[in-house]
Amino acid sequence: MSGTKASCGEFTDSDPEDKEELTAMVCLETDLQDGQMMEVDIGHQSVLLTRCGGKYSAIGNQCTHYGAPLSKGVISGHKVRCPWHGSCFNALTGDLEEFPGIDSLPCHKVKIQNSKVYVSINKKDIRHQKRLQRMGTAAPGVNHTILLLGGGAASLICAETLRQQNFGGRIIMVSKDDLLPYDKTRLSKVMNVLSDTIVLRRMEFFHQYGIEVWLRKEAVSVDTEKKTVTFADGLVQSYDQLLLSTGCRAKGLDVPGRKLDNIKMLETPEDARQIHAACLGCNVVLVGTSFVGMEVASYMIDKAATVTVVGSSEMPYQNTLGREVGKITMMMLLEKGVRFFMSDHVTEIKGVNGKVKEVVLKSGNVIPADVLIVGIGSIPNSEYLQDTTIQKNSKNFVIVDKYMRTNVSGVFCAGDLASFPLAVAKNQLVSIGHWQMAQAQGRVAALNMLSKTTELTSVPYYWTVLLGRTIRYAGYGEGYTDIVMKGNHEFEERKFLALYIKNDEVIAAVGLNYDPVVSAVAERLLSGKVITKKEAQSDDPSWLQVS
Repeated sequence: MSGTKASCGEFTDSDPEDKEELTAMVCLETDLQDGQMMEVDIGHQSVLLTRCGGKYSAIGNQCTHYGAPLSKGVISGHKVRCPWHGSCFNALTGDLEEFPGIDSLPCHKVKIQNSKVYVSINKKDIRHQKRLQRMGTAAPGVNHTILLLGGGAASLICAETLRQQNFGGRIIMVSKDDLLPYDKTRLSKVMNVLSDTIVLRRMEFFHQYGIEVWLRKEAVSVDTEKKTVTFADGLVQSYDQLLLSTGCRAKGLDVPGRKLDNIKMLETPEDARQIHAACLGCNVVLVGTSFVGMEVASYMIDKAATVTVVGSSEMPYQNTLGREVGKITMMMLLEKGVRFFMSDHVTEIKGVNGKVKEVVLKSGNVIPADVLIVGIGSIPNSEYLQDTTIQKNSKNFVIVDKYMRTNVSGVFCAGDLASFPLAVAKNQLVSIGHWQMAQAQGRVAALNMLSKTTELTSVPYYWTVLLGRTIRYAGYGEGYTDIVMKGNHEFEERKFLALYIKNDEVIAAVGLNYDPVVSAVAERLLSGKVITKKEAQSDDPSWLQVS
């Protein structure tokens, strides 16, 4: 019965003495079995009713991330996983248990009477789809300072987790941006975005919970002996514990003409708005066929005069999603008039009056270009650590353990800057620039700062949007040796599922219009229950059951 919507009968105010609640009979006690859930409506409020271990519970049904119906997701034990982006919530309490959502869900009263199930909603909360977990603030006389370098997802969640755990010391979040932490995943999907619409928390939030936010300030050096950080403006700030979460920056082209105007890279909301404005009615060339390049190409289809994509591999996403999925995505954009030059690269950019005019490729092809957008990878922002003993790998990512600790006591690292042991990849050290992983690492770092020993166990989960359709990915597919494809991807209404196989078991999944399978795979990977190649190839969907 997972996902079935029930109509409610016996719709009344609850007990006469409690006029603040709205109560409805939503089903019979026998309607749900253990491990099942369904959506019910109470006062035009969508509620998720679950049954686990013989007990009924009711929480909000809309994921706090982008509002997906959780009733269409996956239930496993006392946990519900969102079908769209993998956020997880405790079915008993509504508490957030996995990102990318950042808020918890309202929890409602359930009563069984005469074999009927009743749910009561507080009328004051009837419009609230989200709930902030209880947080403390700074306490007088607590001098312990935690300094968070970087203003992204990892730092924000680290700060919130510290306050949720009643840390009463000083928290300082420092960002070189001029904007409070914002949803960076939106930049390549809705490029004319207003900054105010993607900010994750308002300044009032930080004031209320005693989190200092320093904007437009960049760290230039760290002294781990003295426990100080020096900033570009000369300020020196001491710390007791330090989080390094300064992320990465876009890598530029190193070819003649790279200094011409109208060569763009996407890093900030202002970049996104400038790219949107510059491309209207123009010839646009994008270099790079991973997530940013392909999303921007998709976004520009009905805005630019022409859209051309240049990629170094044979297929888009080849190094991440593989040739099979890459081919499908390329066909999607080709059908909309996007041109591709694959297995090629830029050797020169030619201009007129200081602006881009043509892009010259190694193959000899010359592409007219009014705007050139570069999305060819990223470089870690770790130069300010060069005079420290903090361990980095050959690519200058900071190495951490499963507790997000560096080799220097009191110094943690999280987010895109970290090279960390990934549990589902047998603790192989990896660097993954995913929003949800950065959030999870920020939380783990905070808990371990407070000596609440917690390992990073999250399964990577990310998504990309092409032509208004979301492709979802869970797991870690690097080194896969086989792929099982399901669905029909030849026609306009594409629907496919790709399961990546290594050592005869599924290590990752990607899907389009195949919900909630990718979330189900994520839950299986997290549980450690192997999905064999034989199961993956089977048409019997029972292997998806995770409860």
